[in-house]
Amino acid sequence: MVYFPTVDKIHYEGRKTKNPFSFRYYNKSEIVLGKSMEEHLRFAVAYWHTLTGGGSDPFGSETAIRPWSHFTGMDLAKARLEAAFEFFEKIDVPYFCFHDRDIAPEGSTLKETNQNLDIIVALVKEQMQASGVKLLWNTANMFTNPRFVHGAVTTSEAGVYAYAAAQVKKGLETAALLGSENYVFWGGREGYESLLNTDLELELDNLARFYHMAIAYAKEIGYTGQFLIEPKPKEPSKHQYDFDAATTIAFLQKYGLQDHFKLNLEANHATLAGHTFEHELRVARMHGMLGSIDANQGDLLLGWDTDEFPTDLYAVTLAMYEILKNGGLGSGGVNFDAKVRRSSFEPEDLFHAHIAGMDSFAKGLKVAVKLIEDRFFENIIEDRYSSFKSGIGMDIRTGKATFQQLEAYTLGNQEKINKSGKIEWIKSQLNEYIFSE
Repeated sequence: MVYFPTVDKIHYEGRKTKNPFSFRYYNKSEIVLGKSMEEHLRFAVAYWHTLTGGGSDPFGSETAIRPWSHFTGMDLAKARLEAAFEFFEKIDVPYFCFHDRDIAPEGSTLKETNQNLDIIVALVKEQMQASGVKLLWNTANMFTNPRFVHGAVTTSEAGVYAYAAAQVKKGLETAALLGSENYVFWGGREGYESLLNTDLELELDNLARFYHMAIAYAKEIGYTGQFLIEPKPKEPSKHQYDFDAATTIAFLQKYGLQDHFKLNLEANHATLAGHTFEHELRVARMHGMLGSIDANQGDLLLGWDTDEFPTDLYAVTLAMYEILKNGGLGSGGVNFDAKVRRSSFEPEDLFHAHIAGMDSFAKGLKVAVKLIEDRFFENIIEDRYSSFKSGIGMDIRTGKATFQQLEAYTLGNQEKINKSGKIEWIKSQLNEYIFSE
């Protein structure tokens, strides 16, 4: 069955094209800094939003028109899988990502659930071999089922903790079987509602124990993909343990896990944490822990995780700057953890959305390259902190300075006048780079 009969494979046609089903900036074979755009960006489609999302929101039911919606159960899972690989081929992405419950339905028991998963995973492997599309990462949905009402790994029930371990064990086996380049841990309900009934220390200790068990089992089965943790603040818990990059890195360092994990950072999660996306990327980069990204954006007028497709060129450019300064994303990539708007309910809208996101990141990539080649930010920052390059500033940087020395310096020198930070000029110049590239 053909699920998207009105859409052919999407190609690069350049900025002047009038074809709505074409790329204007994303030319996957174009060489940028010695690598193709495809190699730099490593785009991935999120199975959950693209194939299983129906357009519901907190106040409305599903609106999406999907050619596979009339199927149910395992027939629905198989139809979605066929549609998925047709979509991957037509939008021309090298990767996809999924939660275990995205691709196969839960059964009445864990045994039945795993049997369903085995059937679909075998079909996924066949489709991957036939298409050449690879698995960027997979993960476990441990937040939808009511059993996870108190959390999965940070639950108050040992039996639920055991179920979560069994689910991740199966997830790691799936990752190994499909050659997943990464495995993501996302604590959708790993947090608390109130400290009045929470053993905070026990829950964090148990979370760390779980990660150590996952490391041991991956080694046992020979899975060598990169482990990633995806920080997220709030929603659904009032306080989630992996709140942002800094919180997550501190947790990993405390429990001796920092050598085994990197971060999968999402733009909309940064917004919910009160940060910019580039802030989160910079924090992870400076700690050597930037692993992969979920590409989307939030709506600042709404208070939840809206997961819009990324079209803000300002934000995307600064994100690509951080990624390039990181030396790329390694085994990670740019996963479109984004969904079409509830009012964009036709199948063709899935293509328009991904084209917009892919073109935005391609444009951001080229602007970021120019910024780096011109040392635009580097020159500004070096000049701003030039007082730390010699004299008393160098003594401070190298750890030679003492309070007594700094007091003597201050008494013997006229107070220095600060220089302007020139924020407005910097932003105007950044605009020029974006508009002219």
